Amino acid sequence: MSRSGNELVDRCGIGRRRFLTGLGVGTVGALVLNNVEAHAEKVEGPVPNSAPDPRFSRMFQLPAFADPRSSAVRDAMIDIGKPGGLLDAADPLNQGPVRLITNPELSPRNRDQDVHHMTAGTTFLGQFLDHDITFDNTSRLGVVADPAATPNTRVPTFDLDSIYGGGPAVSPHLYEASDRAKLRVESGGLFEDLPRNRDMTAVIADPRNDENLIVAGLHAAFLLAHNRAVDAHRADHRPGDAFADSRRLITLHWQWIVVNQFLPQVVGHSLVDDILRNGRRWYRFTKPSMPVEFQTGAYRFGHSIVRPSYRVNLHGDPGGNPATGAPAFFGFIFDPAGEHQDDPVDLRGGARARRRFVGWQTFFDFGGDQTQHVRPNKLIDTNISSPLFRLPLAAIPSHNGPTALPQRTLLRHLTWSMPSGQRIAASTGSPVLGSEHFPELRKYRLGLDASTPLWYYILREASVFHNGAQLGPVGGRIVAEAIIGLLQLDSSSYLNTGFRPSLPRQAPGTFTITDLLRWARVDPASRGQ
Repeated sequence: MSRSGNELVDRCGIGRRRFLTGLGVGTVGALVLNNVEAHAEKVEGPVPNSAPDPRFSRMFQLPAFADPRSSAVRDAMIDIGKPGGLLDAADPLNQGPVRLITNPELSPRNRDQDVHHMTAGTTFLGQFLDHDITFDNTSRLGVVADPAATPNTRVPTFDLDSIYGGGPAVSPHLYEASDRAKLRVESGGLFEDLPRNRDMTAVIADPRNDENLIVAGLHAAFLLAHNRAVDAHRADHRPGDAFADSRRLITLHWQWIVVNQFLPQVVGHSLVDDILRNGRRWYRFTKPSMPVEFQTGAYRFGHSIVRPSYRVNLHGDPGGNPATGAPAFFGFIFDPAGEHQDDPVDLRGGARARRRFVGWQTFFDFGGDQTQHVRPNKLIDTNISSPLFRLPLAAIPSHNGPTALPQRTLLRHLTWSMPSGQRIAASTGSPVLGSEHFPELRKYRLGLDASTPLWYYILREASVFHNGAQLGPVGGRIVAEAIIGLLQLDSSSYLNTGFRPSLPRQAPGTFTITDLLRWARVDPASRGQ
């Protein structure tokens, strides 16, 4: 980060203050406002202790990008998102997972510069974040539904309920039987893994945190971080409940990471600064709420930054990797060859083996001699890594097809009757990408080049405005306002309590994901790597 995290917070005025949730037209220039936005010019502040909305919602009351009940539109979404279709990056998977990392020319949309801006771990940190605030397991792909009638089975606040569940009393299976203040952890040492049943099902509050090995490793790190906080609480003889105080400590540090590290990486420092200083313009809810424009449209930019393969660790295969002569464990994020294997060749979840631990120096920059090992993520664009077009059914919460992730996302646009990227751009006063930016969509003869599905639009927008380094005006605004809004409307969040990081950290005044991994003792130094 080019600026310290505390600098961001100092400028926003931490403490109990109100933020603007609506700005007049004169403040932001000539905007094209819809009826809802025109009536939202009145300034409203967050409602203290307001219970989060248990359903999904909308940020914008705009028409759907196309007729969501049209078979022609549905067929177009399936065709656009199919294997080998417009979105498939056509990665040369026959070259193997090692060469796709060590030979950058084979997968040119992976970053090869500016590794400090967004490293490979940003992808999975973002996935972990998503699982903390949103989960739709009731609506059907491509079947029109009302967001306001659809439950969000995650609480839309950054409270780490994907880790803690309902707490020891409500979710006792997540906690140590002999010590209810501590989360359940089974395997220890270098080869850390999630607690599992005999069938290898992870014993966790959100099954999606076992979709792949890396997000499972993050989940395990949070388990360990909490348990170490409990130990420290007791060792220092602090008053209060060890579990509640430790959960609060880890949650506040997590929120700090989200605002001061993750968010500037994906939307840029200037937008984060603007929202913290001047308030939100379009996320106008009075209690924490999960809009589908975030859940299905903008935030699924993360699918674009997934690389086809990763080096998971440096020392996972003691016998040596035939392709490198070194004991590193490489794998495709998903590979059909891994189906029904006890120790899969790919990075799917649901398995335990000695090589299936995460060497975090590949994913985050720990500085010093570890920097040489970190790898960048993929650029944000309309080239989706080929392995994501053939997901294992186990990685899909509903366990049914289609297995192409882009098809699932585009069909979800029909479920929610999502507006086009162009309409949202116009309604927010953002530059509008014209049909010349989407010539490949003209062949469907549905006007998709001028009225483009929001997710597709946001990916192209990132390429046009930032060469894929971060989200563009529409995508960045939706993501940043939703995340900051969820925190501002939560009276217990760090934005409303004057919190400053207190756990050990490398840089004074801030706290990053590498600091949390060090605290959890899963960092390279703690593991002797």
